[in-house]
Amino acid sequence: MFNVGAFLSYVFVVTFTPGPNNIMAMANAGKYGFKETIKFNWGVFTGFLILLLSSSYFNLFLFNVIPKIKTFMGILGAGYMLYLAFKIMSSKDEEKDEKETIKDNKKLNLYLSGLALQLINPKVILYSITVISNFIIPYYKSNTALILFSLLLSIIGFASITSWALFGSIFNKFLSKYKKQFNIVMGILLIYSAISVSGLI
Repeated sequence: MFNVGAFLSYVFVVTFTPGPNNIMAMANAGKYGFKETIKFNWGVFTGFLILLLSSSYFNLFLFNVIPKIKTFMGILGAGYMLYLAFKIMSSKDEEKDEKETIKDNKKLNLYLSGLALQLINPKVILYSITVISNFIIPYYKSNTALILFSLLLSIIGFASITSWALFGSIFNKFLSKYKKQFNIVMGILLIYSAISVSGLI
C-alpha cells in the first residue's frame, strides 16, 4: 500500500534541506537578483524532470525484467535514507561545503547552468532513483502515473529552490539559529521513511 506519509517525508526532507540546487539558487539570487535566478530554477526543473522520467522508465524496466529487484531496491533505498539521516543529524557546516561547489558559477547561461547541474548532482541522481524505485514503481506503473509523479516531484523541487532564492536570508538566519534542532527533525523524518521502504512497517 502506498505510504503517503513516508513518501512526503522523504520528498520534503531531501528537496528542502541544503544541497547544491538550493544553495546555488540562493547564491544566484544574491548575485543576479531573484528575476534572473528564475532562469536557473527553470533549468533545474527541466533537468530534474528529465532525470525523474529516465529513472521511472529504467526502474520500470528493472522491475519487469528482474522482479526480485524490488527487495534489493527497498534495502538500497532504506540504506541511502539512513545514510542521509546520519549525515544531516551529524552535520556541522554543510552549507559551507556546498558553497565550495558553486563558487565558479557564471551568469552566462543560468538556464543551462541549472540543467547541467542536475547531471552531476549526486543528491538529485540518488534521490531520483530511490524515490521512484521505492515509492512509485511498486504501486504505479502506467505511463500517465509515471509522468504525473515525475511532474509533481519536479514542481516540488522548483518550489524548493524558488523559496530558497526568495527567502534565502530568512532561511540562513533560521538554520544558523536552530540548525541542530532542524537537523534532528529532518533526520527523524528520513529514518521513518527508511523504515517504511524497508518493509518493516
